[in-house]
Amino acid sequence: MIDAAQIDHLAQLARLHLTLEERADMEADLTRVLGYFEQLADVDTSGVEEMQRPVSLVNVLRADVPGETFAPAVVAALAPETQGGFIRVPRTVEAD
Repeated sequence: MIDAAQIDHLAQLARLHLTLEERADMEADLTRVLGYFEQLADVDTSGVEEMQRPVSLVNVLRADVPGETFAPAVVAALAPETQGGFIRVPRTVEAD
C-alpha cells in the first residue's frame, strides 16, 4: 500500500503539482498497479526458462569508427560563447 508521504515524494521527484483529489487518485492507481506486481510474484515460474527478450536481436548499425574532427580553434570560433576554453551553454535543469 502506498501512503500519502510516498505520493508526495513521487510528485516532487516528477515535478508534479497535484491537487488533493489527484493525490488520492494517484494513491489508488499506484496501489492497484503494485497489487498486480504482487499477483505476478505469486505465479509459479519454476519450469520457465529465463530470457532477456522474446526475440533475438542483431546489431545492424555501422561500426563505430572515429572520423574527421574539428580543430579546437574552429569549434571555439563556431561557439556563441566560451569561458575558460569551454563552450558555455544555457542551463537546462533547474533545482528547487
